Amino acid sequence: MKLSGPKLLLHVEGLAVLVAACILYREVGASWGLFAALFLAPDLLMAGYFFGKKFGAHLYNAGHTYAAPFLLWLVGYCTHQPSLFPLCLIWAAHIGFDRLLGYGLKYDTGFKDTHLSRV
Repeated sequence: MKLSGPKLLLHVEGLAVLVAACILYREVGASWGLFAALFLAPDLLMAGYFFGKKFGAHLYNAGHTYAAPFLLWLVGYCTHQPSLFPLCLIWAAHIGFDRLLGYGLKYDTGFKDTHLSRV
């Protein structure tokens, strides 16, 4: 697999988000045990594929865009629940890690068909 141009930038972007989320997580002083326990939690959304490729892709993608942790942060901010912020950082770190490894958003043609490439 050759990395160049936009694809390389998407991998670097994933690394940047992963590192930034981890630094912010350290700064808020949240539990690294919680981080470890929840880091792979967004991947549970793969279970949507039990209900078909289209539903699975939509559910997986809903949990693997940066908009999802941002919306959780917004809810936490608007409802004065700062305890949600570490969860947002864990979630963003997971998405960044996925992008770093080359895992992208899914097309409904199959789990391995992503916006970055066929995995």
